[in-house]
Amino acid sequence: MRQTQGSLVCSHCGKLVGINEPTCPFCGAWRPGLYGWAPVLQRLVGHNLDLFSLIVATCVTLYAIALLLQPEAITQLRGILSFLSPGQRALYQLGMTGGVAWQLGWWWTLFTAIYLHGGLLHIGFNMYLIRNLGPGVVEVFGPARAFVLFNVAGAFGYLVSNMMTGVPTIGASGSIFGLLGALIVYGRRRGSSMMSQQLWQWAIMMFVFGFLMPGINNWAHAGGFAGGWGCAYLMGFIDEQRESTAMVLLALAFIAVTVIGIILSFTKVTGILLAG
Repeated sequence: MRQTQGSLVCSHCGKLVGINEPTCPFCGAWRPGLYGWAPVLQRLVGHNLDLFSLIVATCVTLYAIALLLQPEAITQLRGILSFLSPGQRALYQLGMTGGVAWQLGWWWTLFTAIYLHGGLLHIGFNMYLIRNLGPGVVEVFGPARAFVLFNVAGAFGYLVSNMMTGVPTIGASGSIFGLLGALIVYGRRRGSSMMSQQLWQWAIMMFVFGFLMPGINNWAHAGGFAGGWGCAYLMGFIDEQRESTAMVLLALAFIAVTVIGIILSFTKVTGILLAG
């Protein structure tokens, strides 16, 4: 519940301030208590809401919905990587980026496409990597920063892809490369050469795999890696600086954009189909 009196630790400077202070008297941060909602948001994102479990659950749920929206596509085998592959119409309905969606200016698909996948192996491989890399990024950067980093990296990867090729594309792999880039930044800044070397090996191996396999969006991978690297340089580590209320709000905003974006895509594509 909203806290109306008492004190809290300012997320910017780490000093104790009144919950209703208009600005922090030590660092000048605006509304450190966010009208009493800051402690609630910090508890929600930091303890009650496992954002990477939410990512996995969202991806799996949307994959199942995509199969149900266009069941006739399930029987169309187009190779081992497309086994149990959703149809293109269903993927556009749920927020696939590139192609017609990008031509129509549907910018929100940069975020929604992160959570869509094109086959059983595709989603299985990506969810495995998210569950392996995600907790490490949360431990280093904090849950809100890690979630923001995941979304920014994925969206930047798709922006690069749409500018360079414009092909229809989906998947969380650009965000996964962003997580790798962020952990490499951490290893370099903390002087952990062994950690950085192992992560570089992972990244190079995955890049090579992307060039060897058909249908892999290497532009999104490269853009996601660059986005995660750059985002990590702009963020602080959790042991250096607490996550600000603004960062928590930004993480929640990305959730809202994704949910609203899926609704927008479904409404617009369905409207086009009915009109046709």
